[in-house]
Amino acid sequence: MLSALLFDLDGTLADTNPIHFSSWQEILQRYGLEIDQDFYDYHISGKHNPQIIKDILPQLSPDEAIKLADEKESYFRELATNLMKPLPGLVEYLDWAKNQNLQLALVTNAPKANADFMLNALGLSDTFSVVVLGEELPKAKPDPIPYQITLEKLGIAKENAIAFEDSPSGIKSAVGAGILTIGVLSTHPAEDLLKAGAKWLIQDFTDFKLKQLVY
Repeated sequence: MLSALLFDLDGTLADTNPIHFSSWQEILQRYGLEIDQDFYDYHISGKHNPQIIKDILPQLSPDEAIKLADEKESYFRELATNLMKPLPGLVEYLDWAKNQNLQLALVTNAPKANADFMLNALGLSDTFSVVVLGEELPKAKPDPIPYQITLEKLGIAKENAIAFEDSPSGIKSAVGAGILTIGVLSTHPAEDLLKAGAKWLIQDFTDFKLKQLVY
Protein backbone atom coordinates (compact mmCIF):
# COMPACT_ATOMS: atom_id res chain seq x y z
CA MET A 1 0.00 0.00 0.00
CA LEU A 2 1.33 3.42 -0.93
CA SER A 3 2.22 5.44 2.16
CA ALA A 4 4.78 8.04 1.06
CA LEU A 5 5.79 10.27 -1.83
CA LEU A 6 9.44 11.24 -2.12
CA PHE A 7 10.51 14.31 -4.10
CA ASP A 8 13.72 15.64 -5.52
CA LEU A 9 14.06 19.44 -5.29
CA ASP A 10 15.75 21.13 -8.27
CA GLY A 11 13.90 20.44 -11.50
CA THR A 12 11.20 18.47 -9.71
CA LEU A 13 9.50 20.97 -7.42
CA ALA A 14 10.58 23.92 -9.57
CA ASP A 15 12.30 24.25 -12.93
CA THR A 16 15.55 25.72 -11.63
CA ASN A 17 17.73 24.23 -14.36
CA PRO A 18 17.99 27.46 -16.42
CA ILE A 19 18.98 29.38 -13.29
CA HIS A 20 21.62 26.84 -12.28
CA PHE A 21 22.95 26.83 -15.85
CA SER A 22 23.31 30.61 -15.85
CA SER A 23 25.04 30.66 -12.47
CA TRP A 24 27.48 27.87 -13.41
CA GLN A 25 28.15 29.57 -16.74
CA GLU A 26 29.05 32.84 -15.00
CA ILE A 27 31.19 31.25 -12.28
CA LEU A 28 33.13 28.95 -14.61
CA GLN A 29 34.06 31.82 -16.92
CA ARG A 30 36.41 32.94 -14.14
CA TYR A 31 38.34 29.71 -14.73
CA GLY A 32 38.46 30.10 -18.50
CA LEU A 33 35.63 27.64 -19.13
CA GLU A 34 32.85 28.51 -21.57
CA ILE A 35 30.06 25.98 -21.13
CA ASP A 36 26.99 25.32 -23.25
CA GLN A 37 23.76 23.49 -22.46
CA ASP A 38 25.11 20.12 -23.60
CA PHE A 39 28.12 20.45 -21.29
CA TYR A 40 25.85 21.40 -18.41
CA ASP A 41 23.45 18.52 -19.00
CA TYR A 42 26.26 15.95 -19.17
CA HIS A 43 28.69 17.19 -16.50
CA ILE A 44 26.58 19.12 -14.01
CA SER A 45 22.80 18.59 -14.00
CA GLY A 46 21.61 16.41 -11.12
CA LYS A 47 25.09 15.89 -9.68
CA HIS A 48 26.62 16.81 -6.33
CA ASN A 49 28.81 19.93 -6.21
CA PRO A 50 31.97 18.25 -4.85
CA GLN A 51 31.86 15.70 -7.67
CA ILE A 52 31.07 18.34 -10.30
CA ILE A 53 34.05 20.48 -9.32
CA LYS A 54 36.38 17.49 -8.98
CA ASP A 55 35.45 16.37 -12.50
CA ILE A 56 35.72 19.69 -14.34
CA LEU A 57 38.30 21.57 -12.22
CA PRO A 58 40.51 18.83 -10.76
CA GLN A 59 43.35 21.31 -10.20
CA LEU A 60 41.51 23.06 -7.36
CA SER A 61 42.44 22.31 -3.77
CA PRO A 62 39.67 21.11 -1.41
CA ASP A 63 39.42 24.59 0.13
CA GLU A 64 39.26 26.24 -3.30
CA ALA A 65 36.53 23.79 -4.38
CA ILE A 66 34.46 24.58 -1.31
CA LYS A 67 34.83 28.31 -1.93
CA LEU A 68 33.80 27.91 -5.56
CA ALA A 69 30.72 25.88 -4.63
CA ASP A 70 29.69 28.45 -2.02
CA GLU A 71 30.10 31.31 -4.52
CA LYS A 72 28.11 29.48 -7.16
CA GLU A 73 25.21 28.68 -4.83
CA SER A 74 25.12 32.20 -3.44
CA TYR A 75 24.89 33.52 -7.00
CA PHE A 76 22.15 30.97 -7.79
CA ARG A 77 20.07 32.17 -4.84
CA GLU A 78 20.54 35.77 -5.96
CA LEU A 79 19.32 34.95 -9.47
CA ALA A 80 16.48 32.71 -8.29
CA THR A 81 14.90 35.18 -5.89
CA ASN A 82 12.45 36.58 -8.45
CA LEU A 83 12.50 33.81 -11.05
CA MET A 84 11.59 30.59 -9.28
CA LYS A 85 8.06 29.17 -9.41
CA PRO A 86 6.67 25.74 -8.52
CA LEU A 87 6.02 23.34 -11.38
CA PRO A 88 2.41 23.50 -12.62
CA GLY A 89 0.05 21.54 -10.41
CA LEU A 90 2.62 20.94 -7.64
CA VAL A 91 0.94 22.80 -4.80
CA GLU A 92 -2.45 21.27 -5.55
CA TYR A 93 -0.92 17.79 -5.81
CA LEU A 94 0.86 18.13 -2.48
CA ASP A 95 -2.40 19.27 -0.84
CA TRP A 96 -4.15 16.25 -2.36
CA ALA A 97 -1.43 13.91 -1.06
CA LYS A 98 -1.78 15.31 2.45
CA ASN A 99 -5.53 14.71 2.30
CA GLN A 100 -4.76 11.09 1.40
CA ASN A 101 -2.62 10.87 4.57
CA LEU A 102 0.51 10.22 2.54
CA GLN A 103 3.86 11.08 4.10
CA LEU A 104 5.97 13.55 2.11
CA ALA A 105 9.76 13.61 2.00
CA LEU A 106 12.38 15.68 0.20
CA VAL A 107 15.57 14.02 -1.06
CA THR A 108 18.11 16.36 -2.63
CA ASN A 109 21.74 16.91 -3.53
CA ALA A 110 21.23 20.64 -3.03
CA PRO A 111 23.19 22.24 -0.19
CA LYS A 112 21.17 23.05 2.92
CA ALA A 113 21.25 26.81 2.26
CA ASN A 114 19.68 26.23 -1.16
CA ALA A 115 17.11 23.75 0.13
CA ASP A 116 16.01 26.15 2.88
CA PHE A 117 15.92 29.07 0.45
CA MET A 118 13.93 27.19 -2.20
CA LEU A 119 11.39 25.69 0.17
CA ASN A 120 10.79 29.10 1.72
CA ALA A 121 10.50 30.80 -1.69
CA LEU A 122 8.04 28.15 -2.88
CA GLY A 123 5.98 28.35 0.32
CA LEU A 124 6.78 24.73 1.20
CA SER A 125 8.87 25.12 4.35
CA ASP A 126 6.47 23.04 6.47
CA THR A 127 5.45 20.55 3.79
CA PHE A 128 7.95 17.69 4.18
CA SER A 129 8.15 15.63 7.35
CA VAL A 130 11.56 14.30 6.31
CA VAL A 131 14.31 16.21 4.46
CA VAL A 132 17.43 14.27 3.42
CA LEU A 133 20.44 16.18 2.12
CA GLY A 134 23.14 14.47 0.09
CA GLU A 135 25.85 16.67 1.62
CA GLU A 136 25.11 15.20 5.07
CA LEU A 137 25.52 11.57 3.95
CA PRO A 138 28.52 9.36 3.09
CA LYS A 139 27.42 9.47 -0.57
CA ALA A 140 24.95 11.58 -2.55
CA LYS A 141 22.91 10.73 -5.64
CA PRO A 142 23.34 8.74 -7.89
CA ASP A 143 24.19 6.42 -5.00
CA PRO A 144 21.05 4.86 -3.47
CA ILE A 145 22.03 5.88 0.08
CA PRO A 146 19.92 9.10 0.17
CA TYR A 147 16.76 7.17 -0.65
CA GLN A 148 17.64 4.26 1.62
CA ILE A 149 18.07 6.72 4.49
CA THR A 150 14.76 8.37 3.61
CA LEU A 151 12.93 5.05 3.80
CA GLU A 152 14.51 4.40 7.20
CA LYS A 153 13.50 7.82 8.52
CA LEU A 154 9.92 7.33 7.30
CA GLY A 155 9.81 3.80 8.71
CA ILE A 156 8.43 2.29 5.49
CA ALA A 157 9.35 -0.41 3.00
CA LYS A 158 10.55 0.49 -0.50
CA GLU A 159 7.36 -1.01 -1.96
CA ASN A 160 5.28 1.60 -0.13
CA ALA A 161 6.93 4.66 -1.68
CA ILE A 162 7.05 6.43 -5.02
CA ALA A 163 9.81 8.88 -5.98
CA PHE A 164 9.74 11.84 -8.36
CA GLU A 165 12.99 12.79 -10.10
CA ASP A 166 13.94 14.90 -13.11
CA SER A 167 17.54 13.73 -13.72
CA PRO A 168 19.17 10.40 -14.61
CA SER A 169 21.36 10.75 -11.52
CA GLY A 170 18.36 11.09 -9.21
CA ILE A 171 16.42 8.32 -10.93
CA LYS A 172 19.38 5.94 -10.57
CA SER A 173 19.51 6.77 -6.87
CA ALA A 174 15.83 6.07 -6.25
CA VAL A 175 15.68 2.99 -8.48
CA GLY A 176 18.85 1.71 -6.84
CA ALA A 177 16.99 1.83 -3.53
CA GLY A 178 14.21 -0.25 -5.08
CA ILE A 179 11.66 2.57 -5.29
CA LEU A 180 9.23 2.96 -8.18
CA THR A 181 10.28 6.24 -9.77
CA ILE A 182 8.41 8.71 -11.95
CA GLY A 183 10.47 10.92 -14.25
CA VAL A 184 9.61 14.61 -14.50
CA LEU A 185 10.27 16.02 -17.98
CA SER A 186 11.53 19.43 -16.94
CA THR A 187 15.24 19.10 -17.67
CA HIS A 188 16.22 15.92 -19.55
CA PRO A 189 14.95 14.03 -22.62
CA ALA A 190 12.46 11.23 -22.06
CA GLU A 191 14.84 8.56 -23.35
CA ASP A 192 17.48 9.51 -20.76
CA LEU A 193 15.01 9.23 -17.89
CA LEU A 194 13.62 5.92 -19.11
CA LYS A 195 17.11 4.54 -19.64
CA ALA A 196 17.99 5.50 -16.05
CA GLY A 197 15.03 3.44 -14.84
CA ALA A 198 11.98 5.71 -14.63
CA LYS A 199 8.78 3.66 -14.66
CA TRP A 200 6.83 6.35 -16.47
CA LEU A 201 7.00 10.07 -17.20
CA ILE A 202 5.04 13.23 -16.50
CA GLN A 203 5.36 16.76 -17.87
CA ASP A 204 4.31 18.25 -14.55
CA PHE A 205 1.97 17.65 -11.61
CA THR A 206 -1.21 18.39 -13.54
CA ASP A 207 -1.03 14.86 -15.00
CA PHE A 208 -4.35 13.17 -14.17
CA LYS A 209 -2.67 9.79 -13.64
CA LEU A 210 -0.98 10.99 -10.44
CA LYS A 211 -4.17 10.82 -8.42
CA GLN A 212 -4.55 7.16 -9.37
CA LEU A 213 -1.37 6.21 -7.50
CA VAL A 214 -3.06 5.44 -4.19
CA TYR A 215 -3.42 1.68 -3.93
